[in-house]
Amino acid sequence: MSLVDVERLREIAELEFADIVVEAFVPGVNEVRVILTDGSFVDIWFSLKLADRYSYYRERRAVDGTIYRQDNALHKRWQSVATFPKHFHIASETNVEESHRIEGPE
Repeated sequence: MSLVDVERLREIAELEFADIVVEAFVPGVNEVRVILTDGSFVDIWFSLKLADRYSYYRERRAVDGTIYRQDNALHKRWQSVATFPKHFHIASETNVEESHRIEGPE
């Protein structure tokens, strides 16, 4: 189990992106939610059970019906993606492409 300083991520969101952030809060251990001025939100989550598992998620369904998610869950459905298990959901749960995110939450 690895704890991430999500309180620091919350502070960075509110200070560095104050022009687009309504609020940021910590709904649970190893996760932060950032509410944006356009009505969408961003969730950042790090697994407590599995080392190096994460999800960065932008929820825009209320704005334009889209979602964007970067994660490395071992979904068998995406085994054909060259960067598996890393993958990027573009606009929907079913539209997935390679992920070019660098490793580590830092």
